[in-house]
Amino acid sequence: MSNLELIETYKSELQNYSLEQLRSITAEGVWSIGQMYDHVILVAMEYLDHVETCATLKVEQELGKTDFGEQLFKIGGFPPIKIRLPDELNTPPSNSDSKEDLTSRLDQVMKRLRQWESRVDAINPNYKVKHDGFGWLNASEWFDLVGMHFRHHLRQKYELEHKIGFRE
Repeated sequence: MSNLELIETYKSELQNYSLEQLRSITAEGVWSIGQMYDHVILVAMEYLDHVETCATLKVEQELGKTDFGEQLFKIGGFPPIKIRLPDELNTPPSNSDSKEDLTSRLDQVMKRLRQWESRVDAINPNYKVKHDGFGWLNASEWFDLVGMHFRHHLRQKYELEHKIGFRE
């Protein structure tokens, strides 16, 4: 499934939740489905900002990925583990967006993906932006990371759906 098809699936499934289900927090420290959507959208936009930055750089970066970054790209996605960011980076996502807001924001992600899809491979692979966990990534890697991140959160999405009784 392509990144656009994946996001289209998120968008389509979003329409099946009631507003109560979307915003339901089942336990302290557990996100609602709406918060998870907010998170993947914010991160996708950040990653696409980095694609754009790579396209504007003029100085090559010889440093590469961390060991974890190398592993991530070697397997083509995140390992099936829960990743918790340090508290200072772990601000809970917004839980106030409507389905319409989230749909519109997903459309914006898709629009930006389409804008870069045919151009990303032409960007010098030595123009890189640093990711704190994965090391120095080029435009193609940042672009691919968008889909990897959406795929990673599918497990969380299904878990959250079970917790609110949406899936049996």
